[in-house]
Amino acid sequence: MTREAGRRDRLRATAAEAGLDAVLVTNLLNVRYLTGFTGSNGALLLRTDGADLFGTDGRYTTQAGTQVPDVELLVDRATTSALAAEAVRRGSGRIGYESHDVTVDGLRGLERVLTDTAGSGRAAELVSIRRAVEALRAVKDDAEIEALRQACAVADRALAELAAEGALRPGRSELEVGRELDARMLTLGAEAPSFETIVATGANSAIPHHRPDTSVLRDGDLLKLDFGATVAGYHSDMTRTLVLGHAADWQREVYELVAASQAAGRAALAVGADVIAVDAASRDVIVEAGHGDHFTHGLGHGVGLEIHEAPGISALGAGTLSAGMAVTVEPGVYLPGHGGVRIEDTLVVTDDEPELLTLTSKELLVL
Repeated sequence: MTREAGRRDRLRATAAEAGLDAVLVTNLLNVRYLTGFTGSNGALLLRTDGADLFGTDGRYTTQAGTQVPDVELLVDRATTSALAAEAVRRGSGRIGYESHDVTVDGLRGLERVLTDTAGSGRAAELVSIRRAVEALRAVKDDAEIEALRQACAVADRALAELAAEGALRPGRSELEVGRELDARMLTLGAEAPSFETIVATGANSAIPHHRPDTSVLRDGDLLKLDFGATVAGYHSDMTRTLVLGHAADWQREVYELVAASQAAGRAALAVGADVIAVDAASRDVIVEAGHGDHFTHGLGHGVGLEIHEAPGISALGAGTLSAGMAVTVEPGVYLPGHGGVRIEDTLVVTDDEPELLTLTSKELLVL
C-alpha cells in the first residue's frame, strides 16, 4: 500500500463514522496529499466502499496515470461536476464536500448537478466535512518530516553563505538582499521560496510582515530576515534578526528578551500540550517584561504543504499537540519607529524533546 492509499483509508474511516457514502475532495493540496497528483486541475471522489475515482482533464491524462496509478481515472474538463454526477450514478446518497474550498456559486452548481443526475429520484445530500483532510495533514509521516528537514537545511545554508560572503551589509537595499536570498535557495535545490521573503531593516523591522522595498541597510540597523525554502512541496520557515555594524544596548536587551521568550515556547512543545498554554509560556515572558503590547501576533503555526496550516499556536487556538506535528515558534517584540526582533524556528513535536529543524544559531549576530 502506498502512503497516499493509507491516507485515503484514514479519511475513509472518518467519512464512514460520519455516515457518508463518499467525499468530494477539491482542494488541490488535499488532492495532492491523498493521491500524489501535482497538476493544476484534479479532484478526488473518495468512496466508503473503496471504489475511489480521480478526476482531471485531458492535459493531465499521462501525468495522472503516472502519479495516481492506483485510482480509477475520469477525464472531463468539468472535473468536479463530473465526479459529483458519477457519485450519484454509483449510488452515493450522502456526499461530503470541502466547504472551505467550494465557493457559494460552486456549491449551487454541485446541487444542480446532483438534482439533474438524480432525475425523478431523490437527489444526493451534500454535507460539509470542514477541514477533515487538513486535520490528517497536521501530523506528518517520516517522509514528510525528511522533506521538511531538507527544506530547512536549504534555508540555513543560504543564509550562512550570504552572511559569509558579506551580502548583508550597509548600502544594499532590502529588495537586493531578498532577491539574492531567494536566488541562493533556488541554487541550493529549493523548488521555490516558501513565501515572499521578508527583509526589514531599521524601523521597518518593527513591522511584523514588512514587504521589502528600496530602503537601504545602514550601520546600527536591526535587520530582520523571515524566509524559507520549498522542497518536495514542503515549506520551511525561519526568522533571524541581526545587527549591522554595532549593537546598541536597547537592541541587545530586546533581543535577549525575545530569545528567552522563544526558548520558553520551544520548551513548552510536548505531546498533549494545549496550544493556548504553549502560546502563554512564551508570551508571559514578554508580558512580564512590560512589552505585552509589542507582541502582536500568535506564537506559531503548523508548516507542511502550506506555509500556514494546522495547528495554530495562539491565544485563540484550539486543541493539543501530537507527535509528528511540525510547527513554528516565533515570538517578537516590535517597537514602532525604532525596530523589532523576531526569532523563529521550525520544529517537530516528538515523544521526547522537540526536534529542531532550523539550525542557524540564535546568538545575536553583529555583522
